[in-house]
Amino acid sequence: MANAPTYRSVMLFIDGAWSLAADGRTLPVINPANEEQIGTVAHAGIADLDRALAAAERGFALWRKTPAMARAKVLNGAARLLRERNEDIATQMVLEQGKMIGEARGEVERAAEACDWMAGETMRIAGRIIEGRAANITNHVLREPVGIVAAFTPWNFPVNQIVRKVAGALAAGCALVVKGPEEAPGSCAELVRAFVDAGAPAGVVNLVYGTPAEISEYLVPHPLVRKISFTGSTVVGKHLASLAGQHMKLTTMELGGHAPVLVFADADPVATARALVGNKFRNAGQSCVNPTRFLVEDSIFDAFTAAFVAAASALKPGGGLDPDTTTGPLANIRRVEAMERLTADALAKGAKLHCGGQRVGNKGFFFAPTVFTDVPVDAALMNEEPFGPIAMINRWSDRDALYAEANRLPYGLSAYAFTASNATANEVTQRVESAMISFNHFGLGHPETPFGGMKDSGYGFEGGSEAIEPYLQTRFITKMDL
Repeated sequence: MANAPTYRSVMLFIDGAWSLAADGRTLPVINPANEEQIGTVAHAGIADLDRALAAAERGFALWRKTPAMARAKVLNGAARLLRERNEDIATQMVLEQGKMIGEARGEVERAAEACDWMAGETMRIAGRIIEGRAANITNHVLREPVGIVAAFTPWNFPVNQIVRKVAGALAAGCALVVKGPEEAPGSCAELVRAFVDAGAPAGVVNLVYGTPAEISEYLVPHPLVRKISFTGSTVVGKHLASLAGQHMKLTTMELGGHAPVLVFADADPVATARALVGNKFRNAGQSCVNPTRFLVEDSIFDAFTAAFVAAASALKPGGGLDPDTTTGPLANIRRVEAMERLTADALAKGAKLHCGGQRVGNKGFFFAPTVFTDVPVDAALMNEEPFGPIAMINRWSDRDALYAEANRLPYGLSAYAFTASNATANEVTQRVESAMISFNHFGLGHPETPFGGMKDSGYGFEGGSEAIEPYLQTRFITKMDL
């Protein structure tokens, strides 16, 4: 194709300049739709990390003194540039990560919205005065940027995950060293470019890629770093939180989930099933808030399952730039192998397979939309976060048993419920242990609303008025006039 889009290889961004790694190392970037190498990304070593930290130290000294209105102007400018460049960034994302172009465009737009939201939060940072106990005593509470942030972002939403961290940190007056996703580096780099082109000074945002363990083990305990923000698996998050705790670093941890979906008999089974299929298989199921365990009341179980299986079976896997595609590939071969392992285990444990259950084609990381019913509780699917296009539908008839299953796992990121009853919704709110619950729609992850988990799904929020708090520290100043 003469007009086929091309992929741009990705460099590090340190101290206001794009550069190769000091030792010249690179990593391949693979198109998950065809398994072909489309470019490279620079692989940072310790020398590059030291340069980034030194740049961030200089950048923080400048940015922390930059007035709030000027910081907000940079954030608003980045939002404008993201909207202007949406099509190009979205195309790069499809080539490297695999999601459908419509999903990628939406992700870039949400990133722009996040920048606009945090620009407003910049102007609302406020300290306070506490009346002294004597006429000549004044008490001031100051809210100041915490310092240099080390941010770690995943490949599943390569723009939307990094923007939450960068926008929040810049709004507060912090500088960052960001470890971007090696498997989807280009769109992440374009987000950073938008901030730079909008006026972020050299050193304020630095972007590196490389070996994740090597970078995290160096940045987290480094004395220049005062704050850690991580999005990724619970296992890695716990390790980094422990490492940060040894050095008294502030942390925000957005970790894994295994979202229960509670479907009550007063919900429309067909409409609910069709809506859930659209959300379940978005981004090929690779989302921490992806609905996974579908718990359907017995009286509507058959109607719900039939509609769900029909809608899932009608999805068409394909490349994200193909207008006929309705679900894209998984991001890498590791996810395909995980789907095969989870499927084999479920079948061995007696689960009933209704559709999918295997790879699609002989090229690309495609796995068919898969639906199981009657999945036993000891199946790996019911305990491990699937992070892929597999749905498990089980029936229930007793509410106490329903809530016990919803809360059985150590995760507490997101949950969904479908009911026409406000009383039932209130009951779910009280009994389901999840930091975020969405009733009758999919309302999680907007810039104006808090996003985060509880239990083993992490702590701290990104989004809402809470989003700026992790990047601020409180100081108390009291003075007696002589």
